[in-house]
Amino acid sequence: MLAHQIVLLLFIGYIVFSIDKKQKYFPVPMVLVLLGILLSFISYFDSLKITKEIIFNVFLPALLFTSAYQFSLDSLKKNKWIIATLTTVGLMATAGLLGVAIYFISGPFLQISFVGALLIAAILTPTDPVSVVSILKQSTGNEKIADIVEGESMVNDGTSIVIYSVLLTMYKSGESFSVGSFLGEFILVSAGGIILGIIFGWLLGRAVHYTHHKQYQVMLSIIVAYGSFHIAEKIGVSGVLATVTAGIMLSWEFGKSEKEDYFHDSLDGFWNIVEPSVLALIFLLIGIDAADYLAFPGWVLAFIIFVLSLVVRFLVLAGFTSAVPAWRKNFSAGDVGLITWSGIKGTMSVALLLGLEAGVDNDNVLVSLTFAAILLSLVIQSVGVYPLTKEKEQS
Repeated sequence: MLAHQIVLLLFIGYIVFSIDKKQKYFPVPMVLVLLGILLSFISYFDSLKITKEIIFNVFLPALLFTSAYQFSLDSLKKNKWIIATLTTVGLMATAGLLGVAIYFISGPFLQISFVGALLIAAILTPTDPVSVVSILKQSTGNEKIADIVEGESMVNDGTSIVIYSVLLTMYKSGESFSVGSFLGEFILVSAGGIILGIIFGWLLGRAVHYTHHKQYQVMLSIIVAYGSFHIAEKIGVSGVLATVTAGIMLSWEFGKSEKEDYFHDSLDGFWNIVEPSVLALIFLLIGIDAADYLAFPGWVLAFIIFVLSLVVRFLVLAGFTSAVPAWRKNFSAGDVGLITWSGIKGTMSVALLLGLEAGVDNDNVLVSLTFAAILLSLVIQSVGVYPLTKEKEQS
């Protein structure tokens, strides 16, 4: 990736962000992806290629850390049980049911193994609330739904990676699905990432108390974001959960100090520039890369899978919210529908898909099919969020 191409992509991102300040009818990620698809037809951009390594090693830690440290701790405490439920058993139920549905519905179109269907489902379970959260807060005035969508997306990235990794190993080796080995690996990798994140965030939080220059505090935040991620991945636990937990821990540490506002101002000055820059690059690159997968005959099946992902997500959300009396009182069918629709597929789904492409060389149809479902989610759901929020507000 050449420097002048990166600068040009950043300039395009700057223009899009500047024009689309309100991000209502056409959220920025969707616009950037569509622009990226158009740019793919220009030979100047032929050498650009996004990989799982670029997303994981460069982009993801920054996005995860920014979301984690900026997430309201009060909101996390208030919604901790529903967020924890949706990102663990809820996510597993969604992946399982969607995988079963894909396996049975794909028969007339394409022969997909059961583990392959579960793998597609695992790729489609993580959600990406970029732009969606701000739309929800501005349009409905109800921060409860926005907080749940944002909190769920932070944590389910980590749990979805664990599910995906176990399934990919089974798929490549031809093993049948084993509930016992899956649950054991899931608990080990998830708990390990959370524990490492707590330790890392607390230690660096204490270190910043002894740092009186804001530029050095920002340096430490970079160490938290990338250090926790890469150390966790190196020892075989969840880097995503480690970074998210470390970001939340760092925020919590400073929430106990009168330095909190000063510290957050310092962090915001840096990370609020990094975030849109990373988003501009990643979604433009996704669009440029997506063009290679669009010319395939499985769009009907991709659309069916996209619809199934919404139906299954709605059923799982409705089931859990109605099963708990406290949640049943606080969540209407409209709330569940809006949370369902706001679960847009994005960065993490693409990263997992690129990992599948690298790991399974002879399954281009499976990769194209999943990429198409991700793009459908990114475009259709992005366009529909604002109208749905306004309709709910009026009702």
